[in-house]
Amino acid sequence: MSVFVPNRGPGRLIVVEGIDGSGKSTQISLLSQWLRARGYAVAFSEWNSSPMVCETTRRGKKKEMFTPTTFSLIHATDFADRLERYVVPLLKAGAVVCADRYAYTAFARDVVRGVDRSWVRNLYRFALKPHLVFYFKTPLEVALGRILGGRHALKYYEAGMDLDLSRNIEESFRIFQGRILAEYESMIEEMGFHVIDATKSIQAQQREMRSIVIREFGSRRPAGVLGTEGGIARLRK
Repeated sequence: MSVFVPNRGPGRLIVVEGIDGSGKSTQISLLSQWLRARGYAVAFSEWNSSPMVCETTRRGKKKEMFTPTTFSLIHATDFADRLERYVVPLLKAGAVVCADRYAYTAFARDVVRGVDRSWVRNLYRFALKPHLVFYFKTPLEVALGRILGGRHALKYYEAGMDLDLSRNIEESFRIFQGRILAEYESMIEEMGFHVIDATKSIQAQQREMRSIVIREFGSRRPAGVLGTEGGIARLRK
């Protein structure tokens, strides 16, 4: 039995997943640009970005006041609001929606924080099934190096400091993200992830993603999928 609701609209939903520092955000941005250049109407959706709850989430994180359950519920609220107000209407119109994280993020993070696995999955039972899910497989040290290379410090919840795994924030990150990595690995076959080796060059990863899109969608824009005026309907690598 499928975890999600089938997508009956003509649009396409493409999702990227991976631990923090996996490079998935860069890759979905590049894929979006590529699709637009080839005549597809493309929209973007990002985890934890709903205007309805983002301010509440920001304040809660700043004060370090979230419990695992409240963290799970506020992210589910964010997800539901974006899905209803933004993602579903766009898919019904025929657009390609590229999502930086989806319900799989909750399946991994919330479970690692101690929330019941069945409860979390039931919480997201309203979600639409994506057409493609790319999982960027990344060694912990590579992910940590990328994050610290772009900013001075790790974030409190990003490192799982709320779980008292270690007083050292980098060690806490390794333990926390390592457990999340294990959850993602356990979902690969079940959820049908397309695994991308995130240690490869940016160009190599992008070529692989584009090849999979062409294989799944075809070399021409599928019937019913929205195009942009003056765009190129035919896909090329």
